[in-house]
Amino acid sequence: MASDGSPEIHFSVCPHDCPSTCALEVEKIDGNTIGRVRGARDNTYTAGVVCAKVARYAERIHHPDRLLQPLRRTGTKGSGDFATISWDQALDEIAERFVRAEQASGTESVWPYYYAGTMGLVMRDGINRLRHVKKYSGQHNTICTTLAWSGFIAATGRLAGPDPREMAKSDLVVIWGTNAVNTQVNVMTHVTQARKQRGAKIVVIDTYENATAQQADLFLCVKPGTDAALACAVMHVLFRDGHADRDYTARYTDEPDALEDHLQTRTPAWAEAICGVPAGTIEDFAKLVGTTKRTYLRLGYGFCRGRNGSVAMHAATCIASVTGAWQYEGGGAFHNNGAIYHWDRTMIEGLDARDPAIRVLDQSRIGPILTGDKAALKGGPPVNAMLIQNTNPMMVAPDLAKVHAGFARDDLFVAVHEQFLTETAKMADIILPATMFLEHDDLYQGGGHQHIMFGPKVVEAPGTCRSNHQVIQALAERLGVADVHPGFAMTPEQLIDHTLTVSGWADLATLKAAHWIDVQPDFDTAHYVDGFGHADGRFHFRADWSHAQNAFGPEGTPAIMPGLPDHWEVIDGATAERPFRLVTAPARNFLNSSFTETPTSIAREDRPTVKVHPDDAQPLGIADGARVRIGNDKGSVVLHAEFFEGLRRGTVIVESVWPNHAFEEGVGINLLISSDPGAPIGGGLFHDTSVWLEKV
Repeated sequence: MASDGSPEIHFSVCPHDCPSTCALEVEKIDGNTIGRVRGARDNTYTAGVVCAKVARYAERIHHPDRLLQPLRRTGTKGSGDFATISWDQALDEIAERFVRAEQASGTESVWPYYYAGTMGLVMRDGINRLRHVKKYSGQHNTICTTLAWSGFIAATGRLAGPDPREMAKSDLVVIWGTNAVNTQVNVMTHVTQARKQRGAKIVVIDTYENATAQQADLFLCVKPGTDAALACAVMHVLFRDGHADRDYTARYTDEPDALEDHLQTRTPAWAEAICGVPAGTIEDFAKLVGTTKRTYLRLGYGFCRGRNGSVAMHAATCIASVTGAWQYEGGGAFHNNGAIYHWDRTMIEGLDARDPAIRVLDQSRIGPILTGDKAALKGGPPVNAMLIQNTNPMMVAPDLAKVHAGFARDDLFVAVHEQFLTETAKMADIILPATMFLEHDDLYQGGGHQHIMFGPKVVEAPGTCRSNHQVIQALAERLGVADVHPGFAMTPEQLIDHTLTVSGWADLATLKAAHWIDVQPDFDTAHYVDGFGHADGRFHFRADWSHAQNAFGPEGTPAIMPGLPDHWEVIDGATAERPFRLVTAPARNFLNSSFTETPTSIAREDRPTVKVHPDDAQPLGIADGARVRIGNDKGSVVLHAEFFEGLRRGTVIVESVWPNHAFEEGVGINLLISSDPGAPIGGGLFHDTSVWLEKV
């Protein structure tokens, strides 16, 4: 408490997997307790706004069910029977089992598995240092970003765009494939400012009338997996009606004439037959885009989570180049600012120890990998030992039947470092209690904005919780590699300071004093005034899908992917047997598997439901609120119908990733999701599933 009895205010950063990466002001009650969490008012992107679930973070950090001691499994896998052990016992056993797996089948039989339960660079990515030094199997992070990033980079050559704060200076903001109200609330802060101060129009493109769509001046409701058809029809109208900036396309793009010729047959009527948006609405939208110079396309991840997702992102991005919107403040296309940070992650991740000969396994294909699929294993040995941090694959991974079968293997040793007894932790042999973001130091970047931020330790961790970094250090020591790489001996602050300075940024002392550093490039760089990121300096209407990303080359089918923007009919389309297309969209009060344990979030979400159009439900004898079964060739789940008219007939929506135990038969909605890799380099297909629906 401060001297006047009020809580101390500490600056921090939201660690969760969201492009907002909000700068925070946290009330510190005492050395162990926090109060309210607010958005930092002085941060020009967060601007004092934070989502409701993070504002209630005290519910999560002080939750009575937090893991506090290391545990060893005493019953069968999944039984939940564990006994308390010491940290030394737990770490010794993990190291011993890793060594035994290595001796039996080689180093690649050990697979450290992680993702974005924290977005902090030290605590998220430090597991890779152990991976590289020990030559354990690599991990290709495909579950979220690869499809979207591939499409954007194919167009611009660089993962960056106009300052996101410029949305407030736009005259038209197009929010495409992201429910920003639920998943990145700060987008709405700047968009609403543009509406109030400039009279800006808001257009939302999505598969159902979600909370963001309800705030739009114009909502275009598309069938899942058909966004590229809509984009092509819009560009057809732009060329046809004289709204294309031909001077801009001649100076800045690769093949504008070929694109115009290609789009001659991609009319609004053609697109309507594919995406369901009426041709007249497409005409209106195209005219609005074509007559509004300051049009800002805010492109999300949702519309890319399908087999043609990269093609859809590329097509949508092309609209800004046909109109030349990049030239104007408040104009252009933005998806993610990842390229502006130019991090040197060598010390954090041990990149100097990486052996390119070691196999790299696709994170999204964990089910086939753990059940012995030879192609998924890249011809190498089975995975027999795992360390899991920052993710809950038993709940969030696709193809859950295979995931669950894989984790049930008696010959698979699993150590899980977690904050709660998640469904993945229940399958572990050893569980280690983990700190939360306010209990350790870390370094953050904003994917959806332009700030480097420091998140300091604010309160002490409960029980014997240890940070990810401490666990990696301790395992390195027991595995005999602590002296092999200097990163193991460094504190989080030392790793942060080193990473900042070698990456060309200010040192940690400067960052601490400022709380965050705005690294937004100048206008000309952000708007590609001096040329785009490709070698020829041009925006590419014709995509080269053979490009590598994050050191991974094509894994899908780039040879048959369309070069020029087009609808690519490779989706899991509706059939007579499976007449519905399923989208597993994010809920407002959950964030992947986080917050599914907090009382307020659970109460507000109530129960798993499937949104279905009444005209689709009634012929099946399904009443509003009735129990229904939804399924495909992978299995089926039972939930409750929710009549909803704000979607296209033939589309059904299941919001959030509810825990498996929230479903009657003990397995969640991702049972129905394919683990096939999306083209060109892999990617999760969470919004590309055909299903049947029936009354229970």
